[in-house]
Amino acid sequence: MATDKLQLVYTLLCDDVRLEMGNKISLMGVFQNIMVERLPVSIIKFAVVNHWRGEGFHQTEVRIMSPNRESLIVTSQPTQLELATGGFTDNVSFFVNVVFQNPGTYWIQTFANSILLEEVPLIVVDTKNMTEIAPTEEITETVN
Repeated sequence: MATDKLQLVYTLLCDDVRLEMGNKISLMGVFQNIMVERLPVSIIKFAVVNHWRGEGFHQTEVRIMSPNRESLIVTSQPTQLELATGGFTDNVSFFVNVVFQNPGTYWIQTFANSILLEEVPLIVVDTKNMTEIAPTEEITETVN
């Protein structure tokens, strides 16, 4: 199965996802980094949301890899997608009790038909190591 008829439009990380009336999804707590007081940390629950466009039958999977990309932290169950011509869908992978042992840039990998399509960085940092990344005055949060 090729992925030439499938496009990963975006990947988002969030605390939770709800299915609303009208088949709409609500995303709670969208994030791109994890900042904690100390490591290791166990994240009770979070979701990876992938938005797909294309057509045909496809199998997808999400993996979280260690900063060196050599150790698998956790993987989702494979998910089957069926898209009509010009169709789109959202796929949500929930992860529970994921342990991040060390600070660093972890990698959220999205596969379709066993082919790696995208890697999204997930920076995990504790307050002890945060000053090593950037001075306090340079750490900002922007919400548009």
